Amino acid sequence: MTARREKTIVALSSVGAAIGLTALKIIVALLTGSLGILAEAVHSALDLVTALMTFFAVRVADKPADAEHHYGHEKIENLSAFIEVVLLILTALWVVYEAVQRLFFHGEQLDLSIWAFLVMGISIIVDYSRSRALLKVARKLGSQALEADALHFSSDIWSSSVVIVGLLVVFLSKQFSLPEWLRNADALAALGVSIIVLRVSLRLARETIDALIDRAPEKLREQLGTEIGSIKDVIEIRRVRSRRAGNKTFTDLIIAAPRTFSFEQTHELSERVEKAAMDVVRRISPQGEIDIVVHVEPVAAPDETLSEQIHYLAKKQGIHVHDIHIQEIEGKLEASFDVEVQSDMDLRQAHEEATRLEQALLQQNKLLRRVTTHIEAPNHTILPRQDVTRHYTEMAQRIMHIADMIAGKGSAHDIRLYRPAPQPEGRHPVELDLVLHTVFDAHAPVSQVHIEAEEIKRALRRSYPNLGSIIIHTEPPEAQ
Repeated sequence: MTARREKTIVALSSVGAAIGLTALKIIVALLTGSLGILAEAVHSALDLVTALMTFFAVRVADKPADAEHHYGHEKIENLSAFIEVVLLILTALWVVYEAVQRLFFHGEQLDLSIWAFLVMGISIIVDYSRSRALLKVARKLGSQALEADALHFSSDIWSSSVVIVGLLVVFLSKQFSLPEWLRNADALAALGVSIIVLRVSLRLARETIDALIDRAPEKLREQLGTEIGSIKDVIEIRRVRSRRAGNKTFTDLIIAAPRTFSFEQTHELSERVEKAAMDVVRRISPQGEIDIVVHVEPVAAPDETLSEQIHYLAKKQGIHVHDIHIQEIEGKLEASFDVEVQSDMDLRQAHEEATRLEQALLQQNKLLRRVTTHIEAPNHTILPRQDVTRHYTEMAQRIMHIADMIAGKGSAHDIRLYRPAPQPEGRHPVELDLVLHTVFDAHAPVSQVHIEAEEIKRALRRSYPNLGSIIIHTEPPEAQ
């Protein structure tokens, strides 16, 4: 059975129960003249109205969001509960007025019979069964409207019990000639019913008004702040907002994250924040639906390095940088790096792009004294090459020997030598491109491995000036 059908059936059964109880109480109240039973009859009539509103509310609230209601229709449950509160308060005030009139201004004789007690007993049984059924479904599906209806029927049990006590006292006072004031027990019972109704009404009023004015659930902001603030890479929580509509809680969060994060890293962080927020909301509203939106704003992280800052500002400007070198001179920093611009851009435009990046870095980092850029254009051309390693066996062996002298014996392997295909005419000697794999200690720092790889490159160029590009692939022993 779907949730919507289950809510509809239990709400409709409450309508049927309210119709039967209202009719029965009105008949007995008219026959006996009991103000207590009449108050209960009016109360049951109110139950009928609220049951009808609940039935209507749960059907409308389950409609999905549309072009005119972007957040769905759940607020109708809160509106239904608010109307129910108003009706409850008006009914209670009317009963208080009638009870005061009977107590202090004019009395009224009651014609008590077994029917008076029987109808109130039936009312207690029906109210008990309906409140249990409604509360079960309300807790299962997180429906505020059904929960309010369950509380309403539950309050009827206590009010009916008060009326029975009042009728019993009136009956005993007549049978045993007890003090005259005890014959007003029915009116006192009516006052007791009104106090119960007012108490329930005020509690419902607070809940429904809080939902209608979008008051955040208690302690939710504090718990969200504690939970999300402990998540790695969340630099700051800038805003937390929550509101309820029916059984749904809407929460939107604004957090600050490192600006150097990639799109994928930012998305992964927002998912972690969303899951943590959902767990917090679920603890407060276990059965309700949850809608969470996380907005991430980029900021400079406290531990952001100068290299990361250079990459970020370059990317923000649409420029790719590489081969960054940073040095400290007399307490000040100097940075130099390669800047890639579009290959069809002229030198003036390229220089302006590089200058803007340099100025941005100098403005943001006061420790920088000088920024030097080398402008280059990326080469996206696919060049035809021919593997000529077998034709240069002696050269390949010599290259591996030079690499082993720096990286360690047996380090160099998987060497490849390439030349242009077809070979350019008139070029002597032939320029060769080299790809070489070398093995280093798996636990060696990457910075040290890079230094040794660069040393291999320099040694190879000294021995073979005709080498073009040199690519040295470094790897740990297990990768070999």
